[in-house]
Amino acid sequence: MDSLLRSEKMTLCQMFLQSEAAYTCVSELGELGLVQFRDLNPDVNAFQRKFVNEIRRCEEMERKLRFLEKEINKDGIPMLNTGDNPDAPAAREMIDLETTFEKLENEMKEVNSNSEALKRNFLELTELKHILRKTQTFFDEALFHHQALHDPSMTEERIGLLGDEQTVRPGQTMRLGFVAGVILRERIPSFEVMLWRICRGNVFLRQAEIDSPMEDPVTGDNVHKSVFIIFFQGEQLKARIKKICEGYRATLYPCPETQTERREMAIGVMTRIEDLNTVLGQTQDHRHRVLVAAAKNIKVWFIKVRKIKAIYHTLNMFNLDVTQKCLIAECWCPVSDLDRIQHALRRGTERSGSSVPCIINRMQTHMVPPTYNRCNKFTQGFQNIVDAYGVAAYREVNPAPFTCITFPFLFAVMFGDMGHGLIMFLFALFLVVKEKSLESKRNSNEIFRTFFGGRYIILLMGAFSVYTGFMYNDIFSKPLNFFGSQWAVTHGDPHYSIEELYRNEKIGFDPNQTFLGSPYPMGIDPIWQFAFNKIAFTNSLKMKMSVILGVSQMFFGIALSYFNHRYFNKPLNLIFDFIPMIIFLFCMFGYLIILLFVKWIKYSPSQSHDAPSLLIGLIDMFLFNYAKYVSPGSPVRDDQKQFIYNGQQGFQSFLVVLAVLCVPWMMLGKPLYIRYMKKYGQRADFQMVPQDEEEEEEVMFTTSPNVVSPTNYSFNDGKFKHQPLSVNSGDLLGGGGSEEVVHNLESNGALHTEEAVEEEHVDLSEIFIHQAIHTIEFCLGCISHTASYLRLWALSLAHAQLSEVLWTLVFRIGFGLPKTYGSIILFFIFQIWAGMTVLILVLMEGLSAFLHALRLHWVEFQSKFYDGSGHMFTPFSFSHIIDGGLDE
Repeated sequence: MDSLLRSEKMTLCQMFLQSEAAYTCVSELGELGLVQFRDLNPDVNAFQRKFVNEIRRCEEMERKLRFLEKEINKDGIPMLNTGDNPDAPAAREMIDLETTFEKLENEMKEVNSNSEALKRNFLELTELKHILRKTQTFFDEALFHHQALHDPSMTEERIGLLGDEQTVRPGQTMRLGFVAGVILRERIPSFEVMLWRICRGNVFLRQAEIDSPMEDPVTGDNVHKSVFIIFFQGEQLKARIKKICEGYRATLYPCPETQTERREMAIGVMTRIEDLNTVLGQTQDHRHRVLVAAAKNIKVWFIKVRKIKAIYHTLNMFNLDVTQKCLIAECWCPVSDLDRIQHALRRGTERSGSSVPCIINRMQTHMVPPTYNRCNKFTQGFQNIVDAYGVAAYREVNPAPFTCITFPFLFAVMFGDMGHGLIMFLFALFLVVKEKSLESKRNSNEIFRTFFGGRYIILLMGAFSVYTGFMYNDIFSKPLNFFGSQWAVTHGDPHYSIEELYRNEKIGFDPNQTFLGSPYPMGIDPIWQFAFNKIAFTNSLKMKMSVILGVSQMFFGIALSYFNHRYFNKPLNLIFDFIPMIIFLFCMFGYLIILLFVKWIKYSPSQSHDAPSLLIGLIDMFLFNYAKYVSPGSPVRDDQKQFIYNGQQGFQSFLVVLAVLCVPWMMLGKPLYIRYMKKYGQRADFQMVPQDEEEEEEVMFTTSPNVVSPTNYSFNDGKFKHQPLSVNSGDLLGGGGSEEVVHNLESNGALHTEEAVEEEHVDLSEIFIHQAIHTIEFCLGCISHTASYLRLWALSLAHAQLSEVLWTLVFRIGFGLPKTYGSIILFFIFQIWAGMTVLILVLMEGLSAFLHALRLHWVEFQSKFYDGSGHMFTPFSFSHIIDGGLDE
């Protein structure tokens, strides 16, 4: 129970590792995951540390593996992931891994280079093939255009301003040049416009699209291209055209002028394309075989390389002794796991073949240990909820075990519906049943991973929602009559006949006549679902229930603060904080809760007109307004109110005075006591007597007597230190063997002082200010936090009303349709209603209730006892390499 209620007991240890065994020892500790190393070289640059070269080699291996992973993904080859966690390779295996990765990288680069060259050659031949096919049509059109220019029937139309001298005479030949090439299809329009403008319309352009897309040899993307041919006259235009083609990244190819030459070239091109296809196929097969072999091991390689990198990064945090043969490390570790840590060091020493054992000893320190709450997969989610607000101080009461129940329960109070809760429960149950297969898939979707990580939280929220929905008797806004209603119109005298029931649309039920006398066995009677005053009844019930639950949880929070004060040996906090807090909260709202139960028990339906209003009574209690109150049993006029019990006025006045006295008690008690002790030169060192030696050690470990902090004042005279192991006491970590020598650092004078807690002067003004702020915050918080718990009623009301609206305005429409086609339409209406129910009521309303439950635990509950000023225990562990995929 102690490990659940408080964090693990931690100790600061010093390790002496032989240089040849340091790597394997750290590897074993990484597999164990129970040691948090301290950086003993905080002022040393990362590039000046001892093992920086090894880390660079690991980063280079990671780069090569990422390159291989990219190539594997490019080919769509699945990477084998068996979920295995291979051991960290030995230091000497690092060279073998480097050789393997270097060989694979060079081979892949060579294959890629050859493949790219072949693809580029293949692309050029393919483009030339299309040019040779398309240009025959272009030449035929150009020849027809040229013959049309020499048609005698068109002579008159061709005479220019200077007469026939400027025309082409018969017998003369006009020599036209041409260039052919390929260009991206989307560049054709602007390419054509640019040619027209630069060449002033003195060129003839023809283009045709290539039907099939072509693969870019560099990017591997499919691109669409077009073949073009440009006819021109003169070398000047030819130079301009080539410049334009170069600017538009068009590829020009030689094209023979005669049809015979073009046919011969096409035959040669087709032959070369067939040969290239054969070579490309063989190259791709070889590439595929290499990548398939790499895909089987790449996950394991990633894990091994990152384990090596993590080990050397950890070794960089160690110090070297003067002989350069031993590494010195400091680490935090749980006291209960010291034996396991020692066994891990022994295994590492044996693996390395070292003859000198590793030495570990506990140290004295003033540093505050990290907080380590041991969790399993069920409690981890709830612990994350607590830690998100703030990590608990060392050995402080951990609210996570209580949150496992209170969080889903308060959520269910706001979300109570059997149908909606069942949907949530079944979804979480699926995640729990399939958790192993879902974990192995390593889904990268962040939203899914969030739901999967909180699967046990959702499971309990759904289960509790089914329970509260049963208590509310609410399933999709409709009641279930499990046990039969306890209200009957035919019961009592007088009772209603069937004819009267049909004539009267609204009939009032007198609980003195139509109530059968015994309550509904469990939950709310289903008759209230059809009552016109249903909301008034459920509001009153849920509002009172919210206040009862809220005040109870706040009392429980203050009660937990007692265990903190008692454990940390703070009698002043018990006397001047805990006791007045309990009294103040009881006088304010604990008394109100008692009156609620007294009123429910004392007043029957026949006495309901005499039952006083508790809200008005609470206001009159603090205003001392008792003029219109009469004693119990006396007749009550309209302007009068009745006491619930005799002596109520005197008792309530006493409670108000006591609550008022608690304010200066909390605000001034501790500062005045400290001032008194300081004034008369006395040490306020009275302290509780520990129950046993183990408790005494922990109190000494977590208390600093000479420090006065605003939240944590202690007067014991203990030393803030660890208890060192001693050979005489037989507390050797290795079980008493001769392999380990445990040093007592106190005798060596090697106490840690660099982070020691220094003595501070007791500043009474700061204590006064802090205590005043703390008192005001608590007193106002009692009122505001109690009001804050009314969100339990408000969200429950909103959820029930929204569920009823969806049923009434959406689903119920289908029940009133004609039978001929109503069933078909009802099917589609059900789809709409079901979708809106899941999206709005389960997801949106569920998220809203989750956030409100989060607020109630973080602020209203944990503020009563939880400091949350600790720092997380982050052990050196390899597990994150597996659990977190391969992302860092």
